[in-house]
Amino acid sequence: MSLFQIELDRNNAAVIRDNWLSLQADVADAAEAAGRRADEIRIVGVTKYVDAPTAACLVEAGCLNLGESRPQVLWDKTAWMQRYAVDPKAVRWHLIGHLQRNKLRRTIPWLDLMHSVDSLRLASTLEASLDETTDTLQALLEINLTGDEAKTGLLPNAGRQILEQARRWKGLQFVGLMGMAGLNASPEECRQQFAGLRQIRDTWQSELGMDLPELSMGMSSDFPAAIAEGATIVRVGSRLFEGITKAT
Repeated sequence: MSLFQIELDRNNAAVIRDNWLSLQADVADAAEAAGRRADEIRIVGVTKYVDAPTAACLVEAGCLNLGESRPQVLWDKTAWMQRYAVDPKAVRWHLIGHLQRNKLRRTIPWLDLMHSVDSLRLASTLEASLDETTDTLQALLEINLTGDEAKTGLLPNAGRQILEQARRWKGLQFVGLMGMAGLNASPEECRQQFAGLRQIRDTWQSELGMDLPELSMGMSSDFPAAIAEGATIVRVGSRLFEGITKAT
């Protein structure tokens, strides 16, 4: 590693640490405004647009929940962290993108939570894979909050059907729902959409007799609205990496 790279990483580490502390303060303020405690909300640092050394800076700053969209990138980052003495097992990895069936076995052992189960086919495949071992996997159903066909996620009726089947499963354990507000939605529209997801969760808990404590909703631009409507997980990426310098 060159002296330039070492200095670059050191400078970026300081910027990321400051961003992390600022984000924690803002999450605490949003929680207080909603009459909640900050420790009710888990911050997942989304590292899908940064390289492994930059992601490691975020871990060193104290963010131990990292989110990735692509399994291959998650594998590469865990390998880099192992090589450079950053314990990847200290990180609680969250998959927030699609998981292809041929990548299940290599990805599942690293996951603390899968946010993006978006079809019965994927859910059934996960359950069958887990049923072959003693492993379990906690997961969220991804719900399409706006009904926009261009967005990923399940419409509510399809999500309910999966949960009805999943009540009998042993390996795949659904613990909540994930959703994203519409593109260019106003703060009030974001709140309405997040409130809708919470209401769906509350209805399903009551009618299906399932415990679904987690609501993964809210990103860099709209997490205060999500926290106001009951988010237990916010997924923040760009906010954490503002001001860093990339190697050329």
